[in-house]
Amino acid sequence: MEKAKVFFTDFRTVALGDGLPTKLKKLILRAGIGDIDMKGKFVAIKMHFGELGNISFLRPNYAKAVVDVVKELGGKPFLTDCNTMYPGSRKNALEHLQCAWENGFSPLSTGCPIIIGDGLKGTDDIGVIVEGGEYVHEARIGRAVMDADVFISLTHFKGHEAAGFGGTIKNIGMGCGSRAGKADQHSSGKPTIDPHLCRGCRRCLRECANSGLVFDEASRKMTVDMENCVGCGRCLGACNFDAISFQDSNAVKVLNCKMAEYTKAVLSGRPSFHISIVRDISPNCDCHCENDAPILPDIGMFASFDPLALDQACVDACLAASPLPGSLLDDYASAPDYHDYRDHFINAHPDSEWRSCLEHAEKIGLGSRQYEIIKM
Repeated sequence: MEKAKVFFTDFRTVALGDGLPTKLKKLILRAGIGDIDMKGKFVAIKMHFGELGNISFLRPNYAKAVVDVVKELGGKPFLTDCNTMYPGSRKNALEHLQCAWENGFSPLSTGCPIIIGDGLKGTDDIGVIVEGGEYVHEARIGRAVMDADVFISLTHFKGHEAAGFGGTIKNIGMGCGSRAGKADQHSSGKPTIDPHLCRGCRRCLRECANSGLVFDEASRKMTVDMENCVGCGRCLGACNFDAISFQDSNAVKVLNCKMAEYTKAVLSGRPSFHISIVRDISPNCDCHCENDAPILPDIGMFASFDPLALDQACVDACLAASPLPGSLLDDYASAPDYHDYRDHFINAHPDSEWRSCLEHAEKIGLGSRQYEIIKM
């Protein structure tokens, strides 16, 4: 089987030479984006606009570079993302657009409109049959995402508290799910709270949008309402005291597999192209209203027609890098009970797991984990 081609360039620039946006344009053209017929076509560019308070998300300049290339190829681009399940600044289209504008995304800065994929309240979705799906029969995808003729993913590659890392598959599979689709993907397991470790700080409560957490005033401890909890895992990432874990040890694997199947639903039947920017590698998702210091050095920009090969190449590059001093990884390494998993993302979040996502993606024909790096 022929290896997938993944194109790469680093972040080095020279005085009076090309800036990074121009370098990104050259990368994606070299990777073959021009082979897609975009003339007169609607082109969805899926990215994350960042939660308010978080500043590790991709700058609008990267989006502008991709938009410029799409327009040069005759396409009609728009930036898109779907609403979130949790409280924050992106749970409906009005707040989501306001958040995007405050974070610098506008037609002026990016050269194209922003359309929230699942509408005003996150209910404007369409059911897409997942061919060969083992965990998902019908994926609920934002309608505007599916209405596009061509799909491009522009991903900030970083850590994630449940999925290990947030790469192309997560950007597409979880990101393009409507609110119902996100609930579907997260519904495999429910958290449990160890009362001996819970400090009653209520930080996790701020992350729950579904009344899945209840604070017991008598014991000053947090508890889980199993009826309302959708298993999104936001509370897991919010707890600084390791008091929250999933009852179903298989829940993260099922989440990973569902993300892969949702990604297949989004991409099936139309041209697609994928870009991943590996810099500001924060330990947590850009959905957080804060970002910790990067755990790894900036690596570079990657592009491919194969979303799976792209994720594999990015994670391999990260695992080969050395942790940054003063980061979460550095803190953990100096702890007396530190266990080295020989994996930066698992070291950052020992309850996380990412391999099952890539394994399942390959199993269902999303792409190949075998790749060839072509440096530019």
